[in-house]
Amino acid sequence: MADSALSFDRYGPHDPTSPIILSVPHAGRDYPLALRAALRVPVAALTPLEDRHIDAVAILARGNETMLVQRVARAWIDLNRSEQERDPGIDDGADRQAMPQQSARMRGGLGLVPRRVSGAGDIWRRRLDGDEVMARIEMDHRPYHAALTEALKRARSRFGIAILLDLHSMPPLTPAQGAARIVLGDRFGRSAAARFVRRLESEARSAGIATALNAPYAGGHILDAQARPRAGIHAIQIEFDRSLYLDPALDGPGDGMTAIATLLRRMIDAVTDEALALPGAIAAE
Repeated sequence: MADSALSFDRYGPHDPTSPIILSVPHAGRDYPLALRAALRVPVAALTPLEDRHIDAVAILARGNETMLVQRVARAWIDLNRSEQERDPGIDDGADRQAMPQQSARMRGGLGLVPRRVSGAGDIWRRRLDGDEVMARIEMDHRPYHAALTEALKRARSRFGIAILLDLHSMPPLTPAQGAARIVLGDRFGRSAAARFVRRLESEARSAGIATALNAPYAGGHILDAQARPRAGIHAIQIEFDRSLYLDPALDGPGDGMTAIATLLRRMIDAVTDEALALPGAIAAE
């Protein structure tokens, strides 16, 4: 499962035995010494950046699917941001010409290396040298994406289709954001065929859980980098409201953990059935 040379864990085989590939990029709880040494806030202040314990939900739900789970905390580097989203507010290696117009996320301090965290403000007590950020890209960001790309390629080769489910969690939405407790993102239809999204919606609603599509989360760099629907590789982001599976403090596993893992299992099965029913798809042996 674990490779000490990598900052993520792989569950399941290198040659996928399912067309579904699972990704958990934001649940990491490892905080490297170099990160701790550069902080101006306590490590505990960084937990809002974590998709708290969504990896535990994914591990409970996983069957034979190949799955990648990042171990290193998102505060170190965000796998759901592109290499170009380097924040000039903190990163001496940022190229302003590469992103002349900063995204709202970047302006809010949530670039490739997060600069701020809700409730605590600025994270770092010093600017980050460009070479140290580049080392994080080479050691952590690129290997995760390369492993995802390879897993999807192998699944597509074996089954005629591959579907990435990128698993995240979110704070409970405010009334202004809507009543959804599961948000599905398909980059506004660009990263996956609608039939797969509909199957995910149907399973959530059959469990009595309100869903939304692309609002307020449409998916990020992982979907942009990995999805190629015309080539048979689809990708969907799933955001679970943390209150569905965490304790009342939204910190540790709660009473809903098993139920949400069971729901996720049904969602995975539904999309698997949909994928293997397509013309040209090849059923698992």
